[in-house]
Amino acid sequence: MSPHDDSAHAHPHGHGHGHQHGDLDWEAMAAHLENSGELHLPVLSRTAARLGELLGPDRQVRRVLDIGSGPGVMTCVLAETFTDAEVVAVDGAPALLDHTRGRAERLGVGPRVAVRHAELPEGLDAGLGTADLIWSSKAVHHVGDQQGVLDALAGMLNPGGLLAVAEGGLPPRFLPRDIGTGRPGLQARLDAVQEHWFEIMRAELPGSVALVEDWPAMLRRAGLTQVSSFTLLLDLPAPLGAPARAFLHAQLIRLREMMSESLDTEDVKTLDLLLDPDAPDGILHRPDAFLLSATTVHTGVRPV
Repeated sequence: MSPHDDSAHAHPHGHGHGHQHGDLDWEAMAAHLENSGELHLPVLSRTAARLGELLGPDRQVRRVLDIGSGPGVMTCVLAETFTDAEVVAVDGAPALLDHTRGRAERLGVGPRVAVRHAELPEGLDAGLGTADLIWSSKAVHHVGDQQGVLDALAGMLNPGGLLAVAEGGLPPRFLPRDIGTGRPGLQARLDAVQEHWFEIMRAELPGSVALVEDWPAMLRRAGLTQVSSFTLLLDLPAPLGAPARAFLHAQLIRLREMMSESLDTEDVKTLDLLLDPDAPDGILHRPDAFLLSATTVHTGVRPV
């Protein structure tokens, strides 16, 4: 759970695109991803409303692409917001696209939600067509050439259409600095480990290109105008409800499994305590657990 945390799209701790799909049990992952998306529904709904404001009241939105859609939580929010649009969920994991179909049917937007199986970046050449709005959350940073993906997405916009990418933001916080066991500052050390992992992940991507991750500048280089950014908070104060606790427990399990070799023995012991389902000081029971996160969205318009 770092600035690169893919809370709605996990790869190791978010949803991977373009590689390693075969390494993950997407059926098992889907419930966690959907739980995460539902926790973030207040933010997702406000985001979709803001995108509608940026497009303007006179803009007819007929087609929306959700690139890296996961189990379709935001896909359905977009369908509920843009009531005259076809919304196409695009993802590299067929199991998650099946969940998108099911969710859309349950929410009554099934007739306007379509799914397309495609990997990034090569799938962008698979005839996805054009759109009035393209949304992508925490997917672009899983592609070696991030600028190339933004260029391709910008080229898929209809004139006057809007590209919106959720990237960056701030590391979520969910515990006090001193939790009464182990060394204070555990979350800062977890952030550092994840930053190190993220650096390695980016370097190992096919065609990885190092660049300054100035997302507004990248959107401008893609030929977009009216570039802007906004940030929305998810603020769930203590004491947390069961769904938020389950989400944090699942996130910590993945951190423990994937990154414990980068932590010292004391921090691993603290993680094990937090993960203990019966411990009063575990994340499932402690009264001081909260969830505060910031999602930043960068937008740009294709000139008419």
